[in-house]
Amino acid sequence: MKVERGVRDNLEKFFDISKPLKVTLKISGKATYDFTCFGVDAKNKLSDDRYMIFYNQTQSPRGEIRYNEISNGAEFFIDLETLPSTVQRLVFTASIDGAGSMGEISTHDLTIEQGDKEKVTAQFGGRDFQNEKAITSLEIYRKNNWRFQIVARGFDGGLDKLLEFYGGEQIQDDTVNTKSDIQPTPTKPKKISLEKKIQEGAPKLISLVKPLKVELEKRNLQETVAKVALVMDISGSMYSSYENGTVQEIVNKIVPIAVQFDDDGELDFWYYGSICRRMDSVTLLNYERAVPSDWSDLMNRLECGNYEPAVMREVINEYQNSEFPAYIVFISDGGVGSADEIKSLIISSSKMPIFWQFVGIGGNGFFSRLFGSGYGIFEKLDTLEGRYVDNTNFFALDDFRNVDNSELYSRLLNEFPNWLKAARSKNIIR
Repeated sequence: MKVERGVRDNLEKFFDISKPLKVTLKISGKATYDFTCFGVDAKNKLSDDRYMIFYNQTQSPRGEIRYNEISNGAEFFIDLETLPSTVQRLVFTASIDGAGSMGEISTHDLTIEQGDKEKVTAQFGGRDFQNEKAITSLEIYRKNNWRFQIVARGFDGGLDKLLEFYGGEQIQDDTVNTKSDIQPTPTKPKKISLEKKIQEGAPKLISLVKPLKVELEKRNLQETVAKVALVMDISGSMYSSYENGTVQEIVNKIVPIAVQFDDDGELDFWYYGSICRRMDSVTLLNYERAVPSDWSDLMNRLECGNYEPAVMREVINEYQNSEFPAYIVFISDGGVGSADEIKSLIISSSKMPIFWQFVGIGGNGFFSRLFGSGYGIFEKLDTLEGRYVDNTNFFALDDFRNVDNSELYSRLLNEFPNWLKAARSKNIIR
């Protein structure tokens, strides 16, 4: 479908948004043109510089947006379903590098497409613009669902002014300014306070903020940025913990840690039994649904046993090349076997940006007494030899729901700072 300037519509009318899209921008003219996608927040600001995608930064942190230069233009490959919730709008722009104006171009073409069939196109010429140095071409944005708008409006100033408009900063130095000098600053914006995030997004959890902050301050972790994941045992022996709400309580108390540490404010989440399954990331908007209403069916589908190496391998594959340290909270109710495999995985991951915080719940219960296996290798991590750095910690709780929050966060964060220091000294993390 060919559309005109100003058209707004629901993206799902034309495309399956669960699958990647391709946006193509092209300009025919006498100048050199740069093409950029800005991933901005609800305030229309580039709150995370890593979501400015262009010739000097060709993909976002997890590859949700990727840039490819083509003749007279650029292609952007977009996976909307994996974008963090902080990115509310994708703004696609074209700008002139050097002399000239957008009123002098021959044509500006933009296309949204998926596969060989579905396609939305628009075309403009120099008569549609004047002396501007840039064009805001297209916006794809969240409003209940994903929508798009054909903007096609001129913008005074080039790429540096666009960056300034969206709240980024250009790195300055004393050398001659060239295209390679234009890049977002590597510094992160000042964090919104944890209290404000929780109060606005999940007020039921506000009582957890104070004890968590106290422990963060004790360990100088207030400015730490890390990926956070929760790995949850869903073996048959966990039945009562799901039924009585203990598992949901665990999720509730780990979510604020993710909100504090995680670069996208999301908690990555796995269930594991005999096999494992990665779930949707947990946020302040959906944390109360992290334990599905049909959890017993999920328990059966994951075959009711517990085979820790399977989920550990998935976690390692996810974070072994992470830009940020990964803090993994791994919940088990005991019956841990496969000691040699687990030891091998822990040793191999000790050179990776991954810290394992193992937590035992109810491991002195009926099933552990019956089979006599307890927490197995998890209880021997402190003396595990062969690791590049000490990358693990373990503690057990008889009753997670009734433990004091201050004690819980103290124990959860006790070894993490030591690992951060060791990992930095060994150049595992920056």
